Amino acid sequence: MIFEDYIFRNAELFAEKTAVICDDKKLSYGELANSVKLRANDFSGFKKASVVVFRASQDINFLITYFAIHISGLVAAPLEKDIPAQRFEEIREKLSTYIPPKSTADILYTTGTTGKSKGVIISHKTILANAENLIEGQGFSHDLGFVITGPLNHIGSLSKIYPVIIKGATLIITEGMKDVNTFFNALDLPIKKMATFLVPSAIRILIQFSKEKLLSRAEKIDFIETGAAPISKADMKHLCEILPKSRLYNTYASTETGIISTYNFNDQECIAGCLGKPMKHSKIIITEEGLISCQGDTLMSGYALDEELTAKILKNNTVYTSDFGLLDEKGRLRLLGRQDDVINTGGFKVAPTEVENVAMSIPEIAECIAFQPRISYLEMR
Repeated sequence: MIFEDYIFRNAELFAEKTAVICDDKKLSYGELANSVKLRANDFSGFKKASVVVFRASQDINFLITYFAIHISGLVAAPLEKDIPAQRFEEIREKLSTYIPPKSTADILYTTGTTGKSKGVIISHKTILANAENLIEGQGFSHDLGFVITGPLNHIGSLSKIYPVIIKGATLIITEGMKDVNTFFNALDLPIKKMATFLVPSAIRILIQFSKEKLLSRAEKIDFIETGAAPISKADMKHLCEILPKSRLYNTYASTETGIISTYNFNDQECIAGCLGKPMKHSKIIITEEGLISCQGDTLMSGYALDEELTAKILKNNTVYTSDFGLLDEKGRLRLLGRQDDVINTGGFKVAPTEVENVAMSIPEIAECIAFQPRISYLEMR
């Protein structure tokens, strides 16, 4: 079974239910299934397991193409829509003769924020495991409307498509948070319950500039998930005050590990850096060095065209990360910072987020960032 089987199941069970909305266009599950079948004809001449490299547009057309690639027995490699033409051609050329592992669904290129962009191999089994983790961990339901604000070639937004479709809920695709009015217009759609994924910087924007708008829609917001970067305790508390009845999740996930754990910080404790217990298909192990390693069905299969790097990160069905963490007395993951970001001071290792959380607790401080300047002795002289 592959994820797309649920599209056709939904087309039989509730063909008229709205599957996806983008601007003034929408498709029912029946229409989505037919559109996917029709688009699959475009790939009839492709050799099985070939990699299809394409730009990830922020619209319904992307979903149709992405799903059609899978049902055609091909591998999807969606790249950011604004990627330079030279880089696009470079990746397409490299993958044109690449033979991916059996049952590969996607090759997702990381943003490269911690190094060179890498092609992460994702299997069909991994997609289903990520979906089940999110459904069980965050309570996706049939009557939910989920607002997509991030780029669809990244795991943060792409992974939300899966649980929404499996539950027969509704996706709302937007162009991001550049215009917050577009986001609030999506929340105002005639759907009983709404949810979304927002990076911490987007949450900060809403708290600072659109607090009243968020308050006025509090009853509709079922849950908000955040991740991809640490969120400050101050912003966590502010969001809890604005949305006291909503579930507010902080999630540990990456393209390489998949969706691993999640924590509803709107639980009175509101613990900064807490990322919850491992989900259904995941396991967390803390190494002797204090680094987080992950096991389970959500892991990547490796890096495309880079066996050496794969061997360093993926060993014995375990992905070894560069994140420091610990498991508390309740078995919840606590993130302590990235290996490259930890500040050494007076014999102690301090994560920048620890300093930032203390600073942000002071009412007079609106913004702060903590880092350790990397200055050599010669530069100081």
